[in-house]
Amino acid sequence: GKEIWRLEGYLSKDEFRAHLEMGLARAALARKDWAQAESRYSAIAESYPDSKYAPQAVYFRGVSRYSASHDGADLKATADTLADKYPETEWRMRSLPWD
Repeated sequence: GKEIWRLEGYLSKDEFRAHLEMGLARAALARKDWAQAESRYSAIAESYPDSKYAPQAVYFRGVSRYSASHDGADLKATADTLADKYPETEWRMRSLPWD
């Protein structure tokens, strides 16, 4: 196998669960299974909205949508969501070109 997601240190139960699910989403993204990746990232963003992984899940959900559709509106919507829900995160900063 090939390592695609790593954890070092301790996480709470919910953060650990979100971390594991991020690994599954990342694997779908690596396989270019855009629908599966979007579904997994959406589930993380909705199930763990206060997790440190939620902004990253929102970001990559948008990447997955865009990769399937090639519609720039998907990236704009992602940037808007990050600006609204997670304005002070690095993932919002990464989405600035999409604004």
